[in-house]
Amino acid sequence: MLSGIKVLDFTQYLPGPYATLRLSDLGAEVIKIERPQGDPARELSEGKVFQGNNRNKGSLAFDLKNPSDQQKVMDLIHSADVLVESFRPGVMASLGFGYEELKHLHPRLVYCSLTGYGQTGELSPLGSHDLNYMALSGMLSQLKDESGRPIHPTLTFADLIGGLAASEAIIAALLKREREGDGSYIDLAITDAVMSLLTTHMQYPGGNGVPELDGSIISYHIYETKDQRFVSLAALEPKFWSNFCEAVQKQEWLPYHFEKAEQGNQIYEEVCQLFQSRSFTDWVAFSEKIDCCLAPIYEINELKDSLYNQQRRMIVQSPWNDLQVFTAAKPNELHAPPRLNSSALNQK
Repeated sequence: MLSGIKVLDFTQYLPGPYATLRLSDLGAEVIKIERPQGDPARELSEGKVFQGNNRNKGSLAFDLKNPSDQQKVMDLIHSADVLVESFRPGVMASLGFGYEELKHLHPRLVYCSLTGYGQTGELSPLGSHDLNYMALSGMLSQLKDESGRPIHPTLTFADLIGGLAASEAIIAALLKREREGDGSYIDLAITDAVMSLLTTHMQYPGGNGVPELDGSIISYHIYETKDQRFVSLAALEPKFWSNFCEAVQKQEWLPYHFEKAEQGNQIYEEVCQLFQSRSFTDWVAFSEKIDCCLAPIYEINELKDSLYNQQRRMIVQSPWNDLQVFTAAKPNELHAPPRLNSSALNQK
């Protein structure tokens, strides 16, 4: 879909590389522009962050403060369709690669600045990471334990959401260029992207979203199984609740579709007992047979062999013997993440 589109990726760590991974999976040619020491993600957590987000990309290393290297990079930019960078505001301009300068030299360039807090505002020059974006956007306040304390996610939601939003904006800008002929500048703040998910929550004075979806009713709840595993039941619609009740031969539960999921509620306690009477494997088989919005809560290391992945193949064993996760599309070929500065320099 993006075959023939050339992307220069000046970003590091996760949000930018995830954005350009999505573009690469859609067919774009992505070349990482790295410092001489390489993207720090090459060393972070034994290089696993780099391995997971940089397949099918090229790599060129430059000292962006060196005049000779600056000219080489400028030559590359002239042949590019997209430039993505994630430096703090003003850094690219100080190096001679700011959008205001480049748009006169390359009017069709799509230029995306992906930062935590955007290019404007008092917070824009501050350092920040995923946990900060989750906190400032209000998203972290929606992930709390039973005592009301925010939990610390193991998945960097904000970084990934920011990368997804950046790839979406870049594709929209490429479409605009196709129609109108000129490039675009995209100021993509990761905090903006995360905050944009709160459209429904803002309609509720308490800010906690749809009450029926917060786990407080028996038909939309997480249940423990006999072997201390967990499954998710989301039978909101009457037909799904009916299918569930009939499949477990508990038609007497039908009137209690929206009963509170709290101790002391007899129906809730009976539902809990039912789930605890069967193993996780039993409920997996049940969920694949009965149309009642039931799904097992898999651990990450179980996903590859799940029925869903066997049929959709979102996670695959790579030729270099790790597991790779596809994003916006499934590329025809898989190439290992690039060695530093391993691409041929070609400005044509």
